[in-house]
Amino acid sequence: MASTLRPHFWLMLGAALILFLSLGIRHGFGLFLTPMSNEFGWNREVFAFAMALQNLAWGVAQPFAGALADRYGARKTIAMGGALYALGLSLMSFSTTALSLSLSAGLLIGIGLSGTSFSVLLAVVGQAAPPEKRSMAMGIAAAAGSFGQFAMLPGSLQLLEWVGWAAGLLILGLIAALIVPLASMVKGTIQSQNEPQQTMREALVEACSHSGFRLLAFGFFVCGFQVVFIGIHLPAYLVDKQLPIMAGATVLALVGLFNVFGTYIAGWLGERYSKPRLLSALYLARSVVIALFVFMPLSLWTAYAFGITMGLLWLSTVPLTNGTIATLFGVRNLSMLSGIVFLFHQIGSFLGGWLGGYLFDKTGSYDIVWYLSIALSLMAAALNWPIREQAVPRLQQALT
Repeated sequence: MASTLRPHFWLMLGAALILFLSLGIRHGFGLFLTPMSNEFGWNREVFAFAMALQNLAWGVAQPFAGALADRYGARKTIAMGGALYALGLSLMSFSTTALSLSLSAGLLIGIGLSGTSFSVLLAVVGQAAPPEKRSMAMGIAAAAGSFGQFAMLPGSLQLLEWVGWAAGLLILGLIAALIVPLASMVKGTIQSQNEPQQTMREALVEACSHSGFRLLAFGFFVCGFQVVFIGIHLPAYLVDKQLPIMAGATVLALVGLFNVFGTYIAGWLGERYSKPRLLSALYLARSVVIALFVFMPLSLWTAYAFGITMGLLWLSTVPLTNGTIATLFGVRNLSMLSGIVFLFHQIGSFLGGWLGGYLFDKTGSYDIVWYLSIALSLMAAALNWPIREQAVPRLQQALT
């Protein structure tokens, strides 16, 4: 494996570093909910809506960012995304109203993330890696990038304690600006398996008419709902349950740490077993983990156990989902097609982030959203099960 992936070392390293920064910074946004809301007298829906809008803007922009990367190269797309990400963080530090928060933390950062996250970066890795090692290569890049969710979360918490939320966001904006020069490392070649030429419109028609593609998209909706609800609202949920404020940061850090192992293992398993069946197993496991967390007596140790187990399942769906898309349709338009599936992920993210705040304000509890997360997990497991991991006729004919 090492010898076949070694020529792409610098590309994978660049992708991992960009994902480290992009996802690591984003993973800590939930820590800013309480201090910003307390300072400006906002209810939780204000911050939750801005984060939900961020995810929706990210999702809507993702197919366009993917199409730009497929047609004109990923480096320019990543650099533009990094610049918008840094600008959004800087303006977020000056936000004093719900509107300014939504425009900065929501719209700008959301569009910036579309150029600096999984759909573009993993597509570049998948396009460059040999077909037989594609799932593993994506898993390695995702795992290394996911380490940022563990490593940067304590740093974000320290910034909050040392310099306050506003200055902390400015510093994070400077860190995000490093993505712009790192984009120069992401340059690869397409291992297209002699794929026939295909226009963007032809690729869209082919994918959207494929039942497996639609099922993947609806299943990924559930992933987005769960991870954003938990990422934004878990720290406040634990404080509501009388656990110390540090508990939320620790649990999210554990999610980030064990996510590294989870994504790597998912990539490894994806080389050996059916990726759609693995996705079904992951979603089923999530339903069990969430149910145990909600219905068992809560303590620091059960919260930490939840962080560890959810971390193993957190973004393990990403290399498996993207790898399935590559198997079905090839890699020539992988960034765009992954971006379309990711749009559904982000619609789920919008609803998970916003409903968490809305229903809490209405009912004083997160219980309804927890129950909904369990039910959606079961639905996603059922949706992924019938997907057949088989290339479309266009690719089969090219290979014969």
